[in-house]
Amino acid sequence: MVKVNENYLKLPGSYLFSEIARRINQFKKENPSAEIIRMGIGDVTRPLPSAVIEAMHKAVDEMSSSDTFRGYGPEQGYDFLIKKIIENDFTPRGVNLSMEEVFISDGAKTDTANFQEILGTDNIFAVTDPVYPVYVDSNVMAGRTGFPDSQGQFEKIVYLPCNEVNEMKPSFPTSRVDMVYLCYPNNPTGMTLGIDELKKWVDYARENKALILFDAAYEAFIRQDGVPHSIFEIEGARETAVEFRSFSKTAGFTGTRCAYTIVPKELMAYDSKGEAHSLNKLWLRRQTTKFNGVSYPVQAAAAAVYSEEGKRQVRGTIDYYMENARIIREGLQKAGYKVFGGVNAPYIWLQTPNKMPSWDFFDKLMKEVHVVGTPGAGFGANGEGHFRLTAFSSRENTLRAVERMSILKTV
Repeated sequence: MVKVNENYLKLPGSYLFSEIARRINQFKKENPSAEIIRMGIGDVTRPLPSAVIEAMHKAVDEMSSSDTFRGYGPEQGYDFLIKKIIENDFTPRGVNLSMEEVFISDGAKTDTANFQEILGTDNIFAVTDPVYPVYVDSNVMAGRTGFPDSQGQFEKIVYLPCNEVNEMKPSFPTSRVDMVYLCYPNNPTGMTLGIDELKKWVDYARENKALILFDAAYEAFIRQDGVPHSIFEIEGARETAVEFRSFSKTAGFTGTRCAYTIVPKELMAYDSKGEAHSLNKLWLRRQTTKFNGVSYPVQAAAAAVYSEEGKRQVRGTIDYYMENARIIREGLQKAGYKVFGGVNAPYIWLQTPNKMPSWDFFDKLMKEVHVVGTPGAGFGANGEGHFRLTAFSSRENTLRAVERMSILKTV
């Protein structure tokens, strides 16, 4: 008799965004003429930059000739892309990386979910609350937690509340933790940590021999000075952090799939005897066993992001989305909503009117003004009474959504 991994049975019946899709589909079935403006799932709407398309076409053409055809590539990624990542994303910020410390993958979501596989299941981990669900769910699947309580918070997880009282910034754990997930600029709140604030986390991790799993997928949207783009800008971070990055939101690769993870050679974890082991080597071992690498045409396309024309086009796309964020933030503030984020990130985090339960607000917004966002409760207990909107829609739909939500607030 085959047996199920019972850790999966601890999870909610459906993934947050699957439940959102289910509700939208049901509403559309009952109201086929309703024109829904989707500002929930963080998918982009602008097309891939032309420099990226041209590079991908060229790479596909290469695959049609026996002289330039490529089969299995290196699981860690092609050198030509890794070199451009280091030269453009890190060296200008004073961060020195070797080629062996960069791992190309098919998504930051994939890597943030998979990295925990090389870590012991008896590690205690902390997450900010609200939190991107994948950090929690992947650890639940691995058996690193107990069962959820009535608010959906799992036993054995240390939750770090982020709310209006602490300006959406977590305090340090009051009990021992071995792993800490930090995402800045943050999804879902859109808030950031300054250099001094992030330095305190690095110092905390070094003192406690803890690992920081740092999700920097939205670093390209940072607009203000004093906000680090990489945790490796902080002294000592190489000894205590792994960093996840993505081309998805930066260059529109949500449907193309390419990302990368930085695992410094100094980064260690310890066995039951207290002996240190390189996480860089263990991650390489994991990837070479379970992953065959990102396709050559996609990596060639990603490399084009770093051409002069590619950089210009990507900046234009990011500017477009951040102008949407400004429109949403200022428009909803004017309408009387309490709003966070939208300055250094493409996410706007708002307080629901009269602290209405977030799923109730989701239904009200969808049914009355045909705008879809993401209920804060889906990101954790401290997300209740809040709602996330994304800036990835078209300019026209962004303006229309703000207008509709402004009307809803006044009635």
